[in-house]
Amino acid sequence: MRVSLLQIDVDPQESPQSRRGRVAALVGGQAGADLVVLPELWPVGAFAFDDFEASAESRTDGPTARAMSEAARSAGVWLHAGSIVERAPDGGLFNTSLLFAPDGELAAYYRKVHRFGFDRGEAVLMSPGEEAVTFAAADTVLGLATCYDLRFPELFRLLVDGGAQVLVVPAGWPARRGAHWRALAVARAIENQAYVLACGTAGTHAGVEQNGHSLVVAPDGAVLAEAGPGEEALTAVLDLPALAEYRESFPALKDRRLDAGRAQGR
Repeated sequence: MRVSLLQIDVDPQESPQSRRGRVAALVGGQAGADLVVLPELWPVGAFAFDDFEASAESRTDGPTARAMSEAARSAGVWLHAGSIVERAPDGGLFNTSLLFAPDGELAAYYRKVHRFGFDRGEAVLMSPGEEAVTFAAADTVLGLATCYDLRFPELFRLLVDGGAQVLVVPAGWPARRGAHWRALAVARAIENQAYVLACGTAGTHAGVEQNGHSLVVAPDGAVLAEAGPGEEALTAVLDLPALAEYRESFPALKDRRLDAGRAQGR
């Protein structure tokens, strides 16, 4: 399975409309990939909180959804289009990732469960998602998560219990916590015996330098590919039969004790 992670530079001097066109062309250049992944909130910027309300759009027929649907269809790829600021029918805002099939249809979406901000920014401007989402695509099962979710292993256990073999994590991760990004991506791969596709943004927006350094991590924690800090297309090949063999030869997931109960103080 060939994957391409497009680490997009979110430049505040570039309009969202211009960026959509540029990103659509980048997706078009990945024809032949099985799955293309974009970062979190690349149309507006993950830290551009003041722009969330004005940039909110429909997940089905908004400008980003239309552009990415056409890009997926033109390239003939599964496209995880990163995330958008979704305006729900009731007016609420969500950080919502979109998965398009090679025919351009919106196949699945995921609303980010864990909102970042500590009672500021995204944490107060957006509503939380309520469901863990897995979806069969590109001859595997994808588990969908977004950025800050990476710090919460409970969500990833739900995804693996739902059959996920490949964990897709678009992000707008700040450079000042870059060491956490790499450590957590590797940890999620090891503990869940799954591939992790962690795709971040590049550049600086809203005064926050982005980490970049997108990663493809194997189930044993080996980093198969890693980007630098700037805009870059990162490609890797995932060996899905080897993943099944690895889980069978080292069946750690079977040893989980779900009946152990809560820890007791002594």
